[in-house]
Amino acid sequence: MIYIVMGVSGCGKSTVGKLLGEKLCIPFYDADDYHFPENIKKMESGIPLTDEDRKPWLTLLADKIKLWEATGGAVLACSSLKQIYRDYLSSTTTDVVKFIYLKGDKALLHSRLNSRESHFMPDTLLDSQLQTLEPPVDAITISIEHPLDVMLSQILQEVS
Repeated sequence: MIYIVMGVSGCGKSTVGKLLGEKLCIPFYDADDYHFPENIKKMESGIPLTDEDRKPWLTLLADKIKLWEATGGAVLACSSLKQIYRDYLSSTTTDVVKFIYLKGDKALLHSRLNSRESHFMPDTLLDSQLQTLEPPVDAITISIEHPLDVMLSQILQEVS
């Protein structure tokens, strides 16, 4: 099984994903580590990525998902903001990708972004991400207002 922890920047995808991978004894990967340099440069400059910018990155991730499933599963932190992106990510496998949506309000997300250390994604792109976000209908939805241990417990209950 591949679990994709999704949501806008600042929702805690990487933190939750790492802990979930540890609890499930499967590897954790961060989609940010697979971005191409030109995309990182755009985001660092405060320029939102287009669907065309994302396509090669999503293709790479979909191929990785197929590989990770063949080797026992994984947890991936990936924004997956649009349904078309989620469809693309799960296109190389059948019924093995489960999305976990970390949902939070704009004020909380902004405060988290402003308090985190270094990241190429500036908080100025949060509004763009929130406008792009198509909340999933078939995902496990977890509120980021809860403490981390509560969030993780809720996710583990849903996936078991």
